[in-house]
Amino acid sequence: MLLAIGTIIIIENSLKEEKEKFKSRVVDLAENHVMIDYPTHIQTGKTAFFVDGTQLVITFTDSTKVSYAYRAEVSGRMMKGIPMLKLSYPGDDRVLKIQRREFVRVDTAIDVAVVKDGNKSRFVAVDISAGGIALNLPSEPPFKENDVLSLYIVLPFVNKDIKYLQIEATVVRVWERSGRNIASLKFGDVTNEDQQRIVRFCFERQLEMRNK
Repeated sequence: MLLAIGTIIIIENSLKEEKEKFKSRVVDLAENHVMIDYPTHIQTGKTAFFVDGTQLVITFTDSTKVSYAYRAEVSGRMMKGIPMLKLSYPGDDRVLKIQRREFVRVDTAIDVAVVKDGNKSRFVAVDISAGGIALNLPSEPPFKENDVLSLYIVLPFVNKDIKYLQIEATVVRVWERSGRNIASLKFGDVTNEDQQRIVRFCFERQLEMRNK
């Protein structure tokens, strides 16, 4: 198991957009679950109480300074000298190794509306990162390199929440892959809030793909 007794973990509630972070420590291990100290809020220091069935995202760093993340569910509590919280563990093969590059790109088929010269068209994305997006194009590409576009991006999250982002982007290149025309776009100025939403979406997609 990648986790070990004594490992410090960071806990986030996966169903909230504005996530609060909590800190805890692994105190016992089993094949498909871990026992942890009751978590405390990182900013306030207050003890957190999660009901059974709460969905969480757990991140931790191992002894070699490699960081990982996985989805867990609160499945009970136990008193063994100290009060402990029981979390599910999906197995090492379903734990995501976190890439520390600034922008991690993930494959996704989300809807994107593009406005160019007052004309609006709809496309399906190939992939997205916090730095840009790639779009599937028709046989006759409607734009070319260096075109500046207005994008309206639909981001569906695992908690059924949907966010709509309006972002300016520049066409970096138009190219062909497996018989399809693709446009690679670089985002212009993106608000910190929208960038965090894209990062969150990419992170959720990575976890979803790893769990599959």
